[in-house]
Amino acid sequence: MTAGKTANGHTDNKTLMIAVTALMAAVLCILGPMSLPIGPIPISLTNLALYFMVYLVGTKISAAAFFIYMLLGLAGLPVFSGYAGGPQKLFGPTGGYIIGFLPMIFVCGWAVGRCRKNRLIHIAAFEAATWIPYLLGSAYLAYTAGMSFSAALKVGVVPFILLDLIKICAAAAAGPLIRERLEKAGVLRW
Repeated sequence: MTAGKTANGHTDNKTLMIAVTALMAAVLCILGPMSLPIGPIPISLTNLALYFMVYLVGTKISAAAFFIYMLLGLAGLPVFSGYAGGPQKLFGPTGGYIIGFLPMIFVCGWAVGRCRKNRLIHIAAFEAATWIPYLLGSAYLAYTAGMSFSAALKVGVVPFILLDLIKICAAAAAGPLIRERLEKAGVLRW
């Protein structure tokens, strides 16, 4: 996506960033609700979308788009897993997982920014970052559902570890290639 020129000939990056942020929020709103229920916590595509977004548009835009996505869900739009929305979803038993994605974005973005070419470091950092929503979500699930933390981990984390690792590897394999091709095509210029 290239920016237009302003009256004085400067590139209008602010308009471009707003448009890209809105587009990424829309992608989250489309992919976020798609889930496969395997228990109280469904398999979601939200984290896969976030992993790719960090590669494609960077940390700031990814975080801003995710924040918009959370606000839309909080307002009641059915953008969370299972086509749910509203305060009861964000502050309900699975809300900690959703909120945990925000700091996860910053850790993933840090890894991509620091080690641009090293995909093994990306995989390790993304896996470590994924433990942020795992732990926050499990703690909040345990609190709201009146269960032990270990029981919450068993229900809310263990079934997802392998699937999330597959998502991470897919993003690490394809994300940099997609970014490179979009840059060569002149679609991404920042």
